[in-house]
Amino acid sequence: MPLLTDDLRARVGEIRAYTAAEPLSRASIRYYAAAVGDANPLYTDRDRARAVGWADVIAPPTLLCDSNQYLGGTERDADGFAGHSWGIEPPNCRMVRGGNDYVFHRPAYPDDVVTVTWRLADISERTSGAGQEMLIVTSEATFTDQHGTLLLVNTETIIHIALGEVDA
Repeated sequence: MPLLTDDLRARVGEIRAYTAAEPLSRASIRYYAAAVGDANPLYTDRDRARAVGWADVIAPPTLLCDSNQYLGGTERDADGFAGHSWGIEPPNCRMVRGGNDYVFHRPAYPDDVVTVTWRLADISERTSGAGQEMLIVTSEATFTDQHGTLLLVNTETIIHIALGEVDA
């Protein structure tokens, strides 16, 4: 039985948007930089950031991606994940992350209120070199500030690999 059903095909193009409840803040930028071990002074020193042309301290590039799970007040799933999910769980499959492709357009500032808009871009079925059926789910997340300025685009690939016969 194929992993890619008509119901899944019909979902391509779905959109979900989440807006942060509050601005990023200098504290969250500082804490994130410390947590990931990045001592770049552009994240903590306003004068240094201004000296290189930024209006204020800037957020580490991946802060938006790592913190998007807190946008929109989403609840945690059975694995403890509180981020965006399409809820695609083909039977008798294991999920692996296929990767992310980030395109950064502008750093985020402490006063930015971020909105992330997810679009289910594509779902396809393929066979691995080992003969396993795979469902490939590609989505695109667009991050903007409160003025609609593009900050970042993240294209994410999730792969569901069949473990054997797929149940009907």
